[in-house]
Amino acid sequence: MKDKLVELAEKVEDQESFLAFVRELVKDRESAVKKERGNPSSPYGPDAGGWENTSIESYLESAVAWAEDSQFGSKMAFPEYELNNVSEWRKFAAFLMAGRVYE
Repeated sequence: MKDKLVELAEKVEDQESFLAFVRELVKDRESAVKKERGNPSSPYGPDAGGWENTSIESYLESAVAWAEDSQFGSKMAFPEYELNNVSEWRKFAAFLMAGRVYE
């Protein structure tokens, strides 16, 4: 079963759907922070919400690294995940999702 954020990111096609995705991304991060406070996870892996990059610096650095490594999603390890022929809004949603987990 796909994560709700992944599903929303995949449906982004315009400004409205992008903002709906970002609202859920914020909720997801807030939930992860709350879970971390109650039960801290190991500093050597993702936090309680699955976020690998928990500071704004590491989050943005990872998003940029993903964009550079994948040519903003057009050169992915698995071709079925390539972001060719999608809206710029969808690419930016992928950029934000990558910041969450890309190392």
